[in-house]
Order: sequence, then structure tokens, then C-alpha cells
Amino acid sequence: MAKQLTIFMENRPGRMKSISDVLLENNLNIWAFTIQDRGEFGLMKLIVDQPEKAHLILQDRGFACVLKEVLAVTAENDQPGNLEKLTTALLEQNVNIKDAYGFVSPKDRQGICFMEFENPDDVDLEATIAAHGF
Repeated sequence: MAKQLTIFMENRPGRMKSISDVLLENNLNIWAFTIQDRGEFGLMKLIVDQPEKAHLILQDRGFACVLKEVLAVTAENDQPGNLEKLTTALLEQNVNIKDAYGFVSPKDRQGICFMEFENPDDVDLEATIAAHGF
């Protein structure tokens, strides 16, 4: 499991920069991010190299943020149908995907997806996904 930092922020110029400034000042590396517009406010989701440290530092600076576990799913070979294969494996176990974002590394063509679930307690997500080649 990976840890995702979700920051609630005003939707105004400079707010994203203020977050990146704090992370840079503390030598924290951003590995992935996404931003979601919610009108006057937004959500910035980050995967960073030191999530607990980033969480504490941002909270100390007055940012409203939470840290939660997400599953980092990798596909060694980028090819058509990977998402269909993954979502089929999860549906077969009655797992609901609440949130997801991903990308393909242009250098090695490896797909990476971060996912949050409503997970039935009796489902081993990592084993389910691994059994389907992820």
C-alpha cells in the first residue's frame, strides 16, 4: 500500500505553489499528483517520498490535509486492455473503486495506477490484483 496525501485548498492563484514551496523547503519529492476542482475549493492529491513527514509539515503550516492508504498498482507492459483486465478482476470480487488516477512512464512504458476502494473485508486486494498479472 502507498500513502496518499490529500490537501484541501482554496481554488485561487498561488495556492498550489505555496504547497510545492513547503515541500521543496523540506526536501520532499513529489512522485505523482492530481488536482480536482470543487468550485471555490479544490483537492490536491499527492504521492510523495516521505508521506508522514509531508503530512506533519503541511499541517504545521496550516494546510488542511489527510493521509490515507491507497493501492499502487503497476502494469509492467503498457498495452490495450490493462484497465479492463484490472477492473474485471476487482468486479469479480465485488470491489468498488472509489477513486483512481494513473499514468504510463514514457521511459519504460510501465503503467502505474493509485486506487482507493470500498473493499469487502474478506477480499485480499493485493492477492487479487497479483493473480491477474499486476
